[in-house]
Amino acid sequence: MMSILMISLIIFMISWLVMTFATIISKKTLLDREKMSPFECGFDPKSSSRIPFSLRFFLITIIFLIFDVEIALILPIILIIKFSNLMVWTMTSIIFILILLLGLYHEWNQGMLNWSN
Repeated sequence: MMSILMISLIIFMISWLVMTFATIISKKTLLDREKMSPFECGFDPKSSSRIPFSLRFFLITIIFLIFDVEIALILPIILIIKFSNLMVWTMTSIIFILILLLGLYHEWNQGMLNWSN
C-alpha cells in the first residue's frame, strides 16, 4: 500500500515539475502588432486572415473522439472475461453496449451524423 502511494507521489511530482518547467519556458514576452499580424510579403493583409470554422466539422470530430474513447473502454472487457464471473461480465457488457447504442440512436435522431444538409 505504501509503495503504491510513494509511486503515485513520485509520478505526481515529476508531472508537476514538467508542467511547471514547460510553462516557464513557453512564456511569450512581446505581443507586438507586427508579430501578431499575418505575413503577406511585407504588406498589410487585404482581408481577414481568419476563415470561419465549420461547426458541423467540429461536432463530427467530437462524436468521433467520444466513440474512439468508448472503443478503448471496450477492449479491456474482452480481456477480463477469463478472470470474472460470466454472468456479471455479460450483464456489464450488455449494459455498456446498450448505452453506446442509445447514444448512437440519439445522435442519429438529432441529425448529427448527416454531413450535408
